[in-house]
Amino acid sequence: MNVSAAGSDPSASAPRPASVEGGSATGLHVYRITKYNPADRNENGHYAGPEDSYSDHGPVEAAYLAAVAAFARETGVTCLTIREPAVTGFINFGVEPPIEGHGLAGLFPPDLTGYHDGAQVPIAVALELVRAMLRDNGAWCRLEAEGRFFVHVGYDQYVHVGSALPCSHAVTFTRQRGLFAEPISRSPYGPESDGDDLARRRPADATFWGELEALISRGGVVVLEEGYVRNASHWHRITTVDEVAAIRSRLTPRARLLVWPDLSTDVDAALAGLPDEGLSEIVWQSPQGHISSLTVDETHYPALRAMLTDARAILVLSCHEDERRPLMAAVLPDPDGVLRARWTP
Repeated sequence: MNVSAAGSDPSASAPRPASVEGGSATGLHVYRITKYNPADRNENGHYAGPEDSYSDHGPVEAAYLAAVAAFARETGVTCLTIREPAVTGFINFGVEPPIEGHGLAGLFPPDLTGYHDGAQVPIAVALELVRAMLRDNGAWCRLEAEGRFFVHVGYDQYVHVGSALPCSHAVTFTRQRGLFAEPISRSPYGPESDGDDLARRRPADATFWGELEALISRGGVVVLEEGYVRNASHWHRITTVDEVAAIRSRLTPRARLLVWPDLSTDVDAALAGLPDEGLSEIVWQSPQGHISSLTVDETHYPALRAMLTDARAILVLSCHEDERRPLMAAVLPDPDGVLRARWTP
């Protein structure tokens, strides 16, 4: 049993992956749905009762899903939009280990087509995403109907829903299923308002692509990182300006784009320059031309040379934000030219 994690009230702790646009709870009725009896909270609001922080993968989990469905039904929403999607990264804070496929198998293809910021899914799929998040399978996202409804899943079996309606029937239904629906002022897992980060968002518009083509014309080959979800990227090595249009046509909607220098063919020198400690991202190209990446720390170094024996070229990127400086960075706007993605590159 793990009661210490449940005792840390997520409403006062750091959220799961945060974005940068203003909070989505403005004007909405927000409820914290949990299996934790409010009577068992201490003076600081931390839960100190007997419930553990794991999903039971059974009737309690089913009650959570039924509660979310009840709130959505009373609000009148039949589909939700995926926002800020993520998959398991190098570090995982969940109490259960992530699983292969991040809990998305059967919901999306293996390449995760359709799992991106702005994608709309029916309530049935949204509930399966909530299930995956409750189980710490590896996937995480916000689910929203703009201005009307949201579902945010936090750590330790905390679910926050917001609705344009008070949803009194759904509140009663939730309590009848053995859960607690507590009204709160806002979701702690909502998008965070940060003016500095908002200012850093650059749209990947015609000016961006023109500058990229000019960079290629002047300096030669670059590597384009397409962050299609958080903690996962597609990599494109662009050797000529003529290749840009074809690559643009294949990019995931609302992807985060980072432009890096070309890979180095001196693999040994690149590996010799790895830091003594800390996280680094290794980007390498196979003999077949496919580019992959892997986050490593010093404990992985002994195995790296064997793993990269056949690597044609390599690029080592620091995972420290102040050292991670791409040549260019932008976020894809929607087809109408509006930048709706809330994350920064």
